[in-house]
Amino acid sequence: MTATATDTPTAQHAVPLISPAPVIPAADFGPLDRLQGWAMTAVIAALAAVSRFLNLGSPTDAGTPIFDEKHYAPQAWQMLFNHGVEDNPGYGLVVHPPVGKQLIAIGEALFGYNGVGWRFTGAVCGVIMVVLVARIARRITRSTLVGAIAGLLLTADGASFVAARTALLDGFLVLFVVAAFGALMVDRDQVRERMYIAYAAGRIAETPWGPRLGVRWWRFGAGVLLGLACATKWSGLYFVVFFGAMTLVLDAVARKQYKVPQPWQGVLRRDLGPAVYALGLIPFGVYLASYAPWFASETAVNRHEVGQSIGENSLLPLPDAIRSLWHYTYAAYHFHSGLTNAAGNHHPWESKPWTWPMSLRPVLYAIDNHDVPGCGAQSCVKAVMLVGTPAMWFIAVPVIGWTVWRAVVRRDWRYAVVLVGYSAGFLPWFGDIDRQMYFFYAVVMAPFLVLALALILGDILHKPNQNPERRTLGLLVACGYVALVITNFAWMYPILTGLPISQGTWNLEIMLPSWR
Repeated sequence: MTATATDTPTAQHAVPLISPAPVIPAADFGPLDRLQGWAMTAVIAALAAVSRFLNLGSPTDAGTPIFDEKHYAPQAWQMLFNHGVEDNPGYGLVVHPPVGKQLIAIGEALFGYNGVGWRFTGAVCGVIMVVLVARIARRITRSTLVGAIAGLLLTADGASFVAARTALLDGFLVLFVVAAFGALMVDRDQVRERMYIAYAAGRIAETPWGPRLGVRWWRFGAGVLLGLACATKWSGLYFVVFFGAMTLVLDAVARKQYKVPQPWQGVLRRDLGPAVYALGLIPFGVYLASYAPWFASETAVNRHEVGQSIGENSLLPLPDAIRSLWHYTYAAYHFHSGLTNAAGNHHPWESKPWTWPMSLRPVLYAIDNHDVPGCGAQSCVKAVMLVGTPAMWFIAVPVIGWTVWRAVVRRDWRYAVVLVGYSAGFLPWFGDIDRQMYFFYAVVMAPFLVLALALILGDILHKPNQNPERRTLGLLVACGYVALVITNFAWMYPILTGLPISQGTWNLEIMLPSWR
């Protein structure tokens, strides 16, 4: 719009006045195509379920678990007959919290001590994670099509696929992390809806810090989920810190966009305390609750250490059970901190975090190449390798670089939150490079890599002011890339599932020297 300044004696020319930008963000608090959204979700869930459950019980090591399943499957089985407590009799030390093993025990209770039994719950969680990523992508982009793309990409990711089909803890960790992330995305929309209502009612500037936002159940739920993540593996703590900072920044941005006079002070006065409660105290409480069987046991490892290896008196007035748990936890921490290369701990498939983004050093979980039938050759190879689908992981560096640019330079909140999740799974590991590490630690990065790829494809598909030709070209690019990923996954399927292949095919599947 323009206006002509002719109401003053000095006005000689028409002065254009540009209409201001919208005072507040548009009233957009989530996707509206619910029927299409749930139809997409059902299709993605079915595809993920078929891929995760097909021939789930194979391979095994002559009927026993493979790789580190040898730790967790027996401990989970022990829980079934020892009132939920395990003591790891082969090593005499339990080095991870109990939730992941408790979940493995559910499958073993249903199907027995076999491949299906110790992998069943992980496969269920793998399907749920694919569904969550599809729903999260749909929510942050407001596009059901982009959500479907994200779901397809994660279904075809080799690292996520193998993690869902093996009885290790990382598949459970990533589920709780992704679910917490999704809950915080819903919380972001809910906060903006409440801010909009307050703005419409004229309550924004009643105080310099803006309105109180009430009980935020989605953030509370995120706290519970992060507590379960920490009670699966301690690396869940990284996500507590990163997600806690993220939600406070999102609150500050919302207060600023809705014209709160002092948005950052408002966050400190209105949001910091509830955030510490929801994302600090609640996870800690959930973590302690996961040890309920240990507290209830009279014979659990280190259950009654007060008066034995630790003294009767304490500087803090803590119950003996908590002091014993602290001693138990410290022993596990001491074990982990001692797994360093400097101390002589080396593994042929260990890797350092700078190799993870491109899946340069995967992990070989199982291999059998002696008189193996089934491929038409004289001897075949059966192997299971945890490796990311190259069509996605090999381009991770430019993808994350673009994500950083969009988040920092263009201030695109969608890329920023995805970058937070990816960084929480990646950056903390640089704090102790000497420690023995493996690529399966990077499984938690996969959903956020997929979300970044989906955002990029969504921008190509929905770029504003596109002519029909450019729109068609964008659709072809997106469809072509998704087809490439699925084809790449299908090609690698034998080394992800232990199907017999010839030695020549095995050599072709091993794409990099560092994969050997």
